[in-house]
Parts: sequence; structure tokens; C-alpha cells
Amino acid sequence: MTFVDGVTWCVARPGVSQEDLQNALDWACGQGGADCTPLQPGGRCYQPDTLLSHASYAFNIFYQQNGNSDIACNFGGAGTIIKRNPSFGSCKFLASETSAASALTRGSMWMIFAAASMMFLHLRVFQSV
Repeated sequence: MTFVDGVTWCVARPGVSQEDLQNALDWACGQGGADCTPLQPGGRCYQPDTLLSHASYAFNIFYQQNGNSDIACNFGGAGTIIKRNPSFGSCKFLASETSAASALTRGSMWMIFAAASMMFLHLRVFQSV
């Protein structure tokens, strides 16, 4: 899904069963690798203490960490992409622009590593001749 301004978030879809939301939340915070520490009691995103709110935060973390693609917001149909910032109070949801910047940084670092590796190989070949 592409929006004109390019800033997107992934949140839990209202109307999804509690069981499906809980399973998706458990997966996102477990195997999915989302940092769900802010959802713990006393955390900055614990309140409101609802399954929909907690799942939305976890879904968005996973979505931002995985390239903002439609598939990264699927969660078996429990997630949906929005372009309205769902942040509230001290609970700040990462936005796709932030993620895009970190992806650019990772891409730049990869290019530097690849160039350095090629230079090293070239020097080794040149020295052996």
C-alpha cells in the first residue's frame, strides 16, 4: 500500500477476534522480534491496557523493522496500514520515514562493506602477481 506522503503505520484491525489478536501479539513480541518492553506494566505504552492497543504497538514495531511492506503488516489479517499517527501521550509509534532512514543507513553500510571487501580482494590478487 503506497500513500502520497509515504508515512505509514501498522495497527491492529478493529473487529478482529481477541484470540487472533492475542496470537498475533504473542508472535510479534516473540518470534517476530518486536521489542515489546514498553508494553510491560509501568512501560510508556502500557496504558491503555487493552489488547487492541498493545497489539497495535507491537505490530507497528515489527512493520517498521521489516521494511514497511504490506506483508509485514498482515498478521493473519489482524493488521492494517494507516497514515494517521497512532501515537498518544508518551507512547510514540515509529513512522515509516524513521525506518526508511535506518534502512538507508544499513544499505550505505552494506555498500561500504562490499566496496572494502572488493578492494581487499583486489589488493590480494595484485600482490600475488
